[in-house]
Amino acid sequence: MNNNKITRVTKLILDIMFFVGIIVTATLPVSFRFYGKYNDFFEEYYLQMVIIFFISGVFAILILGELRKMFSTVLKDDCFVEGNVKSLNRMSIYSFAIMAVSLLRLPLYFTPAVSIIVIVFLIAGLFSRVLAIVFAKAVEYKQENDFTI
Repeated sequence: MNNNKITRVTKLILDIMFFVGIIVTATLPVSFRFYGKYNDFFEEYYLQMVIIFFISGVFAILILGELRKMFSTVLKDDCFVEGNVKSLNRMSIYSFAIMAVSLLRLPLYFTPAVSIIVIVFLIAGLFSRVLAIVFAKAVEYKQENDFTI
């Protein structure tokens, strides 16, 4: 399997995740109402949980949207562009937002999984920010090289 096939398969997976994420986020009120029948906590804190998960879901969808944009440039074989730097910076903000929303959830419903989510999105936010810096430098070098030719 060559790199182009891997990239296309990854883009397809991102597309599926993006649209499924929209559906899941949009149906949270119904899903949580149903799940509340089996979990008393979700029934008692229904509104708070819907709001927390909805906000997190929206930011996750935004991250997937930025990744889809970036993969489009990879498929065009032109990934060192200013748009990808902006996407990476936005993804870091969205990751930090998910981390913050998850931190708000900790006092309400503490589980080890929530702690892991906080750590994962902290790392994702930092990693995206560092990658944005690397990509910005690569874009700068590419532009200098283009002017030289």
